[in-house]
Amino acid sequence: MSEFPSDIFTEPANLDGNTLANLGPLRGLAGIWTGEKGVDVKPKAAGPKTQVYVEHYEAQPIDPQTNGPQVLYGLRYRTFIHKPGLTKAYHDQVGYWLWEPATGAIMHTLAIPRGQIAMAVGHANADATSFELIAKRGELTNGIVSNPFLEYAFTTVEWRIRVSIDTDGTWSYDQDTVLQIKGQTELFHHTDRNKLTKVGEPTPNPLAVAT
Repeated sequence: MSEFPSDIFTEPANLDGNTLANLGPLRGLAGIWTGEKGVDVKPKAAGPKTQVYVEHYEAQPIDPQTNGPQVLYGLRYRTFIHKPGLTKAYHDQVGYWLWEPATGAIMHTLAIPRGQIAMAVGHANADATSFELIAKRGELTNGIVSNPFLEYAFTTVEWRIRVSIDTDGTWSYDQDTVLQIKGQTELFHHTDRNKLTKVGEPTPNPLAVAT
């Protein structure tokens, strides 16, 4: 038996348009953030290299999205990362955090200008303060797609992100991007982690403002 309803077209009536009130475990990510102590361990020809970084992260609520009966509440985000003391982009990333109240599903999409996109998926309770999402190469519902060079030289096998929302109003993440690098037998774990502090409140989504 399918987990989905037989009616795949009818949208829900009386949909609550206040996204901030319906974000479940993602509510603690809404706003404008900064992190001064990011740590990146990346692959280089000579071996792993550790780089510290500064991060500017903005996550703003969007209007609720429907796929027929499915309802998703979410945040549109952008993170911009640079090395301490420099302004040149070290990493730039955009995407969405999405929460499905009916199932407890969390979805995290990303697109980066090195020619790669991905969607990681996990589950959590509405009041959860930590959760983990996973994307895997070759999967159709939580997959990873890379440009031809990256697929050839730095094949992304898996991407995993763990988020923790702290009682002091900060939140942190720990990422592990598992790479099969051309010419190397062992998989490489490209890791990133940072702790983010709020510097600005989120802007309510258009539908919430209108109503």
